[in-house]
Amino acid sequence: MNALVPLPVLLPLCVTGLKLAIGPRLHRLQRFISIAVLGAVLVLSVLLMVAADRHGPLSVHLGDFAPPVGITLVADRLAGLMLTVSSAVTLLVLVYSLGQGMADRDDQAPVGVFHPAYLILVAGVSCTFLAGDLVNLYVGFEIMLVASFVLLTIGGTATRIRAGSTYVIISLFSSVLFLVAIAMTYAVAGTVNLAQLAQRLQEVPLGVRTLLEAMLLTVFAIKAAVFPLAAWLPDSYPTAPAPVTAVFAGLLTKVGVYSMLRTQTLLFPGHRLGDLLMLAALASMVVGILGAVAQTDLKRVLSFTLISHIGYMVFGIALAGHGSISGAIVYVAHHITVQTTLFLVAGLIERRDGTTELTRLGGLARAAPLLAVLFFVPAMNLAGIPPLSGFIGKLGLMRAGIDAGGAWAWALVAGSAATSLLTLYVMAKVWNLAFWRDAPPGAEEEGVVLESAEDDEPGDDEEGDEAGGEEEGAATGPPEPTGPGRAAGSGKAAGSGEPTGSGSDLPVPAGAVVAAGFLGQSITTTRRLPWPMLAATGAAVALGLSYTVLGGPLTTFTQAAATELLARTPYIEAVLGR
Repeated sequence: MNALVPLPVLLPLCVTGLKLAIGPRLHRLQRFISIAVLGAVLVLSVLLMVAADRHGPLSVHLGDFAPPVGITLVADRLAGLMLTVSSAVTLLVLVYSLGQGMADRDDQAPVGVFHPAYLILVAGVSCTFLAGDLVNLYVGFEIMLVASFVLLTIGGTATRIRAGSTYVIISLFSSVLFLVAIAMTYAVAGTVNLAQLAQRLQEVPLGVRTLLEAMLLTVFAIKAAVFPLAAWLPDSYPTAPAPVTAVFAGLLTKVGVYSMLRTQTLLFPGHRLGDLLMLAALASMVVGILGAVAQTDLKRVLSFTLISHIGYMVFGIALAGHGSISGAIVYVAHHITVQTTLFLVAGLIERRDGTTELTRLGGLARAAPLLAVLFFVPAMNLAGIPPLSGFIGKLGLMRAGIDAGGAWAWALVAGSAATSLLTLYVMAKVWNLAFWRDAPPGAEEEGVVLESAEDDEPGDDEEGDEAGGEEEGAATGPPEPTGPGRAAGSGKAAGSGEPTGSGSDLPVPAGAVVAAGFLGQSITTTRRLPWPMLAATGAAVALGLSYTVLGGPLTTFTQAAATELLARTPYIEAVLGR
């Protein structure tokens, strides 16, 4: 069974080479290979999770080189659960993206590299979950960074390039800090293997150990978007295509949380920075949810709730008790699924009505009852309404806080309750504006450009006017008022299928094809949503509900995982053989 441990990393990477060789051709084969690979990764993840639960942590030294020389991969209960949840989510998001037509709508780059980039992202996520040393944890982060930048900027609009640049700059800063922390760790301990560090760091002077802990926590807090290191997230994620935003928001921040959980329990037991983590958790919960209250765009609302609910997970890590670690693991699994689902629903709303601006939406409960159900269930789950899995995770964390006692613990319990109530308020606000109230005038007839090339140079306006809007990607000057059958700023009939170099959000008729102005890419707003998008979103809702149905076994599993993490011995013995 140990031989299966590297496969969730190696399989996507190997198939990526094949897909790059295929290129943008053979779309059906591209789809089949991608779905088959992610399906295989999901099966492998389940097998590893079950094996780790029955037999303890599994480890493999690649090339049969023992630590600290070789590359070590370890699958324990925590890694197995994270692999399983992430594999299921990435598979559903891929099906959603295929239904949307984003991955294969153009025969030219950059859309032609969506499948390889997505598989590389999956490999990077798997690498971080299985990494048995700090260097390969860093490698996993960098694999994700490369793939993330490609996916975040796909389509090449100015907004995405700006957001992607911010994301990369922040990520590179954290990567440099991570490298410095790794170098310092090796200098004082002579190894970067996590199992060996668990033994040797206890002999390092307390001040040096605290400095290393602070540096690693800073790196992982940036990755996880913990306040006050989360300012980059609300402006980066909402600009990407819906499937990309969904997998980023649901999964990538949890990789940072996982790394915090792994290093704090294995390398720094009884950590001295618990109070600082509690402060960061409380600030993340409160500031994040207040930011969500102030937003009127659904994607930005969800981005701020993401920051807020990261605080719950940091809450559990900060308390560092058995109950809090178990509750944090439950909440990580729950939040990966629910947050991804909500962003998928946001993409459906955008596909149907052309916008996620709540002031321009309404009447969806009557006009699209299935869409209303797909939003309502995960929204209530996120808010923690009993007996859903969000309630199970929050209840476990709050009970752990009450048992721990102390001023900070009680402050976090109060903050958790307040954040949960405000989350319910935010979800009710979204429901009332987008679903329950009557549609605003014109909302039923009009959508907006979903993805458009934007004006990069002020002088492009005049060139666009002289060219008569014939050049793709060129701005066409001040947009004309739109009417039925006309695209914003194009001067051409939207239904004509001709390119419309629009960078405007002005409305176009629903069902019209609107060119993005970059390699002829186009987006269609439609009242009849593609069935793969609906099926993938429905499956994600069902996955979230399964945590409620299987709440007893899930809680038992996470308690065993927490015991294993806090004991540390099973992990160390699995790697070092003693």
